[in-house]
Amino acid sequence: MNKEIVLIFQVAAVFIGTIVGAGLASGQEISQFFTQYGYKSFIGILICCIVYIVMSIIIISISKKYKLNSYDGLISLVSPGFLGILTNSLTTFFLIGGSAIILAGSGALIHQYFGVSRWIGIIFMIFIAMITLFRDTKGLLEINSVIVPSLILVIVTLFILYLAFYKNLNISSLKNINCCKQSWLFSSLMYSGFNMLSCSGVLVPLSLSINKRKSLIAGSIIGSLILTILVFIINFMLILNIPYIFKYEIPLLYIANRFGKILEIVLLAIIWLEMFSTEVSNIYSVGKNFEEVFNIPYKRSIIIIILITIPVSQIGFVKLISFLYPAFGLVSLIFIVQCIVFYLRNYNK
Repeated sequence: MNKEIVLIFQVAAVFIGTIVGAGLASGQEISQFFTQYGYKSFIGILICCIVYIVMSIIIISISKKYKLNSYDGLISLVSPGFLGILTNSLTTFFLIGGSAIILAGSGALIHQYFGVSRWIGIIFMIFIAMITLFRDTKGLLEINSVIVPSLILVIVTLFILYLAFYKNLNISSLKNINCCKQSWLFSSLMYSGFNMLSCSGVLVPLSLSINKRKSLIAGSIIGSLILTILVFIINFMLILNIPYIFKYEIPLLYIANRFGKILEIVLLAIIWLEMFSTEVSNIYSVGKNFEEVFNIPYKRSIIIIILITIPVSQIGFVKLISFLYPAFGLVSLIFIVQCIVFYLRNYNK
């Protein structure tokens, strides 16, 4: 029983760690997809939670039934034809592109705060990522079992400090805070859509590696609930600091710096760890995909992917990614609908 409970929380940690990333941990993603929509963003966060739970159950169930090994198998099954090829290509593109951006970001972060060469940060990230990835699924479970609890501890600590020192806190006043945009529902669905399509790259191989379907589903549900609480907390703090948070690349740092340098440094460390966690998840997902599609051994796939990301990380990929985000989001929403339809038609046959 104890081993099963540990497994459930390891799966929950992997789920959270895969979705969180540096964008969420810094508050940047939350401000873009939720905070700017005002108090209705909390409804959007709840919708994301529902999508995460429903889609996790569907992806795990389909993967288990058809013994799938990577997101390529899932996409080919539920979305055959041109749309499936497009979805698969975009997913691979984003996961590799995201890995390249994280490498560049790691180098920039180390350079900015320690004044050393960017390549030291890049090489350090590659080195520990390879050690983790060569341990396959075990490595993925192990690193997230450490990083995710640390993230939760830091965010909750920041929230408690904020509540303790924030004067004249009135929850009803949230309705009166001016919001910048109105299309909160579409933003929430878009966000949950591309998160779940990216997360399928981890959930599918996990379903093959871990025999216990109930533990997988329980872990993904717990992960979805904890993630929702974290996003609620971050969004709450950010909304109370509108419009100032929109001026910062790391909005949570604006909130943390009022509580001293130590908390600020700890938050930066957590952001770096979440960059690392996402890097490992992305490369793991594509590695499993290459193993299935091209019949390349997993460890060799990892080396190939890393060799691709190193030069790509140096060519200003961020703008290209931002242009293709809407396309990826739209494709992911279509993919979610296709998964649901496929599940309802085929699972009980």
